[in-house]
Amino acid sequence: MLVIDDVHWGYQPCWAKGKIPVAINTRREKITGEYWAGLLKVGCVIVPADGWYEWTGDNGEKQPWHIHRGDGGALYFAGLAGATRPDDEHKPAEGFTIVTDDAQGGMVDVHDRRPIVFTAEDAKVWLDPETSPEHAEQLAREAALGPEQFEWFRVNRAVGNIRNQGPKLVERVD
Repeated sequence: MLVIDDVHWGYQPCWAKGKIPVAINTRREKITGEYWAGLLKVGCVIVPADGWYEWTGDNGEKQPWHIHRGDGGALYFAGLAGATRPDDEHKPAEGFTIVTDDAQGGMVDVHDRRPIVFTAEDAKVWLDPETSPEHAEQLAREAALGPEQFEWFRVNRAVGNIRNQGPKLVERVD
């Protein structure tokens, strides 16, 4: 069953409270490990976006960058979520993480990690409950859009303050 929902960004299972920090990202190379494997079976989600921000530079002088598809298309981030199904006897932790991988090409100059971004077709496969964990891991490893699909540019430092909102935050500055 596919569901659209507003879910908290950050995941922590009940047993990890006070032991392990809340995770907002999950490394692709760890999604088959003990901590994430259960979510890979039943918690594959897609996080839609227009782009994302990364920062470079030293503290106090950090420069934000906006990264987005070069063709202006939608981004479909691979994610993992603790979600409750109607027939669950217990409620797992809610929340989600974005699956990341090593940055490639020129993206490394902005950040060493990047979200795994799928095409719409691969996003459907990731979401399909019939997709095995092995196939999902392979998809995350092999189907992510490469750096040639993206462009990035500097944006106003105001983006770093949550009180600042609006379309001006994604305008290029030089």
